Amino acid sequence: MAAEIVNHRDGGGAVDGGVAGAEGSSEEPFDPAFALHRGGKMAIRATVPVRDKDDLSLAYTPGVAKVCSAIAEQPELVHDYTWKSQVVAVVTDGTAVLGLGDIGPEASLPVMEGKAILFKQFGGVDAVPLALATTDTDEIVETVVRLAPSFGGVNLEDIAAPRCFEIERRLQERLDIPVFHDDQHGTAVVTLAALRNAAKLTGRTLGELRAVISGAGAAGVAIAKFLLEAGIGDVAVADRKGIVSADRDDLTDVKRELAALTNRAGLSGSLESALAGADVFIGVSGGTVPEPAVASMAPGAFVFAMANPNPEVHPDVAHRYAAVVATGRSDYPNQINNVLAFPGIFAGALQVRASRITESMKIAAADALADVVGDELAADYVIPSPFDERVAPAVTAAVAAAARAEGVARR
Repeated sequence: MAAEIVNHRDGGGAVDGGVAGAEGSSEEPFDPAFALHRGGKMAIRATVPVRDKDDLSLAYTPGVAKVCSAIAEQPELVHDYTWKSQVVAVVTDGTAVLGLGDIGPEASLPVMEGKAILFKQFGGVDAVPLALATTDTDEIVETVVRLAPSFGGVNLEDIAAPRCFEIERRLQERLDIPVFHDDQHGTAVVTLAALRNAAKLTGRTLGELRAVISGAGAAGVAIAKFLLEAGIGDVAVADRKGIVSADRDDLTDVKRELAALTNRAGLSGSLESALAGADVFIGVSGGTVPEPAVASMAPGAFVFAMANPNPEVHPDVAHRYAAVVATGRSDYPNQINNVLAFPGIFAGALQVRASRITESMKIAAADALADVVGDELAADYVIPSPFDERVAPAVTAAVAAAARAEGVARR
């Protein structure tokens, strides 16, 4: 690898700790967020020395020409003699950034930089933020296809539904490298891992559970499909107008497909009515679920209220009725955090030069993540911390093995 992306603090770029605020005025109160982001959170540094003319002649011309010629004759050598197989493109159009919505490509960059340094810190994977100045599906697909020769994988990030589904599908059809929309699949993997352990803790299996998901966007759709793939008993999904069911005439193509796959119980009406007797609530939508609806859930229920910063069900309320409570916040136990999944998933896929990330690879990641908890399993510990050093190696190994087993590995 000829270069490495590093955290800006470690890459020689000084961060001004004295920044006062967004404009840097000394009259404004000190804000550590602006201080940390001054100058960006990333830099690029060389991994080979260029100390004299001999180094220069190897790293650049004339030595580099030998390597270029070899790759031109045997294209697969690009994986051995460049950083391609160790770097991921983090691609966004800035239309669904965190809880901020459509804020545009420039404003999305701090999040994309953050994603890139999480790839590096938690998975040892280099990543490059690419914020695109277009929201057109065709243009995004064509742009990424043309950039793909430089990368070993593509992580789609913060692209609004329903375009995100088509963009991911079309890119995976056209590229022979992994394409992974983290807002969909990263969330689904971590949710399944936590749900497996919650079921284990309470002496149940996934097949015995009925879940209700609040939110039919990228995360909600992916979680529903993934839980069905993993063998959950039933799952219903609710959007702003109620349960996504086949009898509705206002469904998009994505929701129509979802209706055909989910809701075996044939529920209709509101989210609150669907929660009556449900074993699992999964929130990926925001809003507030009334306490009586939570109280109507089955005994020993699980409440995974993952909206940030305000969970759909406050943990204090959830604990009155649920056996296991999880949120998307770091200041409560059982944080459903995508960083538990995507670094290891990509590290495993890149390790074996996988052509894509399959359902089996994602299920393997969820199982490995759940297994990290092991004998420490408890109501306030059904999912490990992102800082548990066992997580990334376990997920990486499981994903690599699953890729080989499914025949999508190329080494």
